Amino acid sequence: MPLKFAPGLSVGKSRIDGRGCFATQFFPKGRKIAEYAGELISRREVARRVRTSRKHRICALNSYWSIDGARGGNGTHYINHSCEPNSYMRITRGHLLFMALRDIRPGEEITCDYISTHHPDTYRCRCHSPNCRGTINRLKK
Repeated sequence: MPLKFAPGLSVGKSRIDGRGCFATQFFPKGRKIAEYAGELISRREVARRVRTSRKHRICALNSYWSIDGARGGNGTHYINHSCEPNSYMRITRGHLLFMALRDIRPGEEITCDYISTHHPDTYRCRCHSPNCRGTINRLKK
């Protein structure tokens, strides 16, 4: 079954990493871009999937539940990390939403600062931004 993208989004080749998520419409600052969609999984299943796959598209909702966007997602699982993102994630009533940090124009790649992932802290960032911190995870000081 083909992937059904969230309204206003498409997936294409990214200069950051493989494929990325791109705006097909204008998203004004402060507005919702899309909800992160996928399979709802327990922390036990998260641990199993993290052990068996190199790339993870899993976002935590709370201390027990997470969403695996690689299964039943809507294209938002292709949102790449950037140290200078144009969106952020917000959890509201059990829904993980991507919100615009600034105006996003059609054709722009949508990016988010992952801050903390299931990847090791040594996992390199490829965002190419002038203020790139060098890793996807924000290291604690």
